[in-house]
Amino acid sequence: MALYSDKVMDHFRNPRNVGVIEDANGVGEVGNAKCGDIMKIYLKIEDDIIKDVKFETFGCGSAIASSSMATELIKGKPLSSALELTNKAVAEALDGLPAYKMHCSVLAEEAIKRAIADYYKRAGIPYDEAAFREFECCHDGE
Repeated sequence: MALYSDKVMDHFRNPRNVGVIEDANGVGEVGNAKCGDIMKIYLKIEDDIIKDVKFETFGCGSAIASSSMATELIKGKPLSSALELTNKAVAEALDGLPAYKMHCSVLAEEAIKRAIADYYKRAGIPYDEAAFREFECCHDGE
C-alpha cells in the first residue's frame, strides 16, 4: 500500500492557489513547533463570500497538499461554509493522510479559522471567539 494517496501526491506536486493576495482582508498564520510546518492563508472576502484564497506553506508534502486542498474546498463559498470545514474533511478530500501526518490537516483548518477571525476583526464584525478555538498542536508564537 502506498504511503500517500494519488490526490495527496497531485496536490503536493501541483498545488492549487499558491501565493499571496496583496489586498487580502483576512490573513491567518499557524505553525507546528514539533515538525516545523508553517502555513499562511490569505482571503479576499466580498459580500460574505470567499472570492479568492491563496496560501504559502513551508513544510512537508502533506502540509502543502492539505493547504492546497483546503483552499479548493473553501474558494467561492460563504464564510459560514468555510467555518464548517474540518481537518477530517480536508484529509478525506485527499483520500486520507497517514495518522502521523493528520496534524497537517489540522493546520489547514486552524489557518482558515484564523484568517476568518482576522477578517472579522478588521471589518469590526462581532464574532464568537469560542468558534475559533486553538488546537493543541499548533501555535504561532503569540
